[in-house]
Amino acid sequence: MESIEDYILRITKLANRNKELNDQLQGLVGRYEIIQKQNEKYLNLLSEYSYEEIEERLKMPSKKRVKRFKMVSVLYATVKGFDRINGNPHAQKLIDALDELYLTFDDIAKKYGVLKVKTIGDTFLFAGGILEENRTNPIDVANAALEMQTAAKRCIINGDTEPFWQLSIGIHTGPVLGEITGKKNSPYTLTGESVNIASRMGMACNGGDINISVMTYELIKEFFSVSENGKMPAKYKGFLDMFTVKGILPKLSLEGKGLLPNRNFHTKYSLIQFMDIQEDLLDILEQKLPEDLYYHNIKHTIDVVTEVELIGWAEGLEEEEILLLKLAALFHDSGHTIDYKEHEMHGANIARDILGNYHYPQDQIDTVCRLILSTKFPPEPKDKLEQVICDSDLDYLGRSDFIPVSNTLFQELKERNMIGTFDEWNQLQLNFIRGHQYHTETARSLREVNKQSQIERLESLLQVDEK
Repeated sequence: MESIEDYILRITKLANRNKELNDQLQGLVGRYEIIQKQNEKYLNLLSEYSYEEIEERLKMPSKKRVKRFKMVSVLYATVKGFDRINGNPHAQKLIDALDELYLTFDDIAKKYGVLKVKTIGDTFLFAGGILEENRTNPIDVANAALEMQTAAKRCIINGDTEPFWQLSIGIHTGPVLGEITGKKNSPYTLTGESVNIASRMGMACNGGDINISVMTYELIKEFFSVSENGKMPAKYKGFLDMFTVKGILPKLSLEGKGLLPNRNFHTKYSLIQFMDIQEDLLDILEQKLPEDLYYHNIKHTIDVVTEVELIGWAEGLEEEEILLLKLAALFHDSGHTIDYKEHEMHGANIARDILGNYHYPQDQIDTVCRLILSTKFPPEPKDKLEQVICDSDLDYLGRSDFIPVSNTLFQELKERNMIGTFDEWNQLQLNFIRGHQYHTETARSLREVNKQSQIERLESLLQVDEK
């Protein structure tokens, strides 16, 4: 029979065990409540996405959810004036005007291809070079910032002499990390030092000003009036130089007012943009040009682009004319991706489509297409620009590497059954080069003497073959 002492000991153990189980139960209940709260939080976040967006995001490999952008211009903007609106008799009108101003900011950003990344209360984060990676995004963002400031300064209520709302803008250009959100309106969340520097530039800026970092300054200084604005301390970096954007340089702005870009601005801008267009087109040519184009290949395209610039500047052409020549040279053989014999026509059509996407004026597109068509063999240039591109296209006739380059053209034509024997080719080349005349003074001085040497080399080759 169980003694009273054993009974008490057993009851005590059961009570202790019951207490342990109760404590465990309470812990599980607490964890369940935490999980429930987290679940509600995640469900609220998921509600921002459509089912299609969630499915697409889940399919996306994790390594592709973060993208590194090498050069992005981050614009950090803050609207100031909320501390003064309480008690203002026109408070509702001011809020309505602010809403209109926010919509205007969105329109301006869209105009310059700048993405609105985030809005937090009275603070905005925009970024250029995200929707389309390019070399011109610092200029685009600076132009957008100037137009935003102009819109803010025009927002005057009830005849006040000064705008109530003031906008402070900070800009920095550098690399960022973009986490893909899957949202259409804000596809990326940006992180990185560049975002931090842009925000600090904005916070150190007076209302109505545009504060930029030294990196952005170096990339836009040929387009905008900029003044020094002191230094800002930065962790691990010492002091960062700051600059204030005053406006567009008078010679590059409409009526010299420094507000809106003129045609000269667009020409200088397009010369930078040309590098992006060239990079994209050369990628297309590398993928689509037939492998048996031994002469009309990427190297020839680059040679002609280089030569039109060299001859164009030497001939005293204007900056806009150089731009149009470089574009024509870039596209002049792109039509080989479609057809060999009518490649000039197809090249002009390709140029018209692509340059239209870059918003080139119609008169410039027409000129580029005319220059491409002028390279059709035999060349018959009708003005200085056509002379420059025709001389550049046949530049190899007066170069020291004429023979090996000529042989690649023979090989290309031979595979298309467009030429006979090698001797017939050399004779054809000799006849052509004897009758050929460079049209520009620059090409004549650079290539004419060497061209005569090539005539002698061809004559000697034909004489050896005859023997």
